[in-house]
Amino acid sequence: MLVVTRHRVPPAEAAAFVAGAQAAIDALAARPGWVDGALGRNVDDPDLWVLSTRWADVGSYRRALSAFDVKVSAVPLLSTALDEPSAYEVVLGAGGDGTSSHAPDAGSAGPGADR
Repeated sequence: MLVVTRHRVPPAEAAAFVAGAQAAIDALAARPGWVDGALGRNVDDPDLWVLSTRWADVGSYRRALSAFDVKVSAVPLLSTALDEPSAYEVVLGAGGDGTSSHAPDAGSAGPGADR
């Protein structure tokens, strides 16, 4: 699972935002199911930031958000995200060894798809 949150941060608040993002990443990374995460700044629009995290599955991410330390350290930062969808099912990916397909039904299956 891929979680992407975008944030608008004025330059005067960038240092505090980065510190908050570090605390959020530290708290999230301690939770079961965490794969990795990164904070990025848009090269064309320096007020636009992205926090991207990967999780083993949607349940791991949702359980992580319920943890007390995440509520204290990460939720305040995540609540500043732009109002747009943030959770994505990984359908296709590539690593050092090339492209990797996921489940044969990954393009059509999803939450509630079997109902």
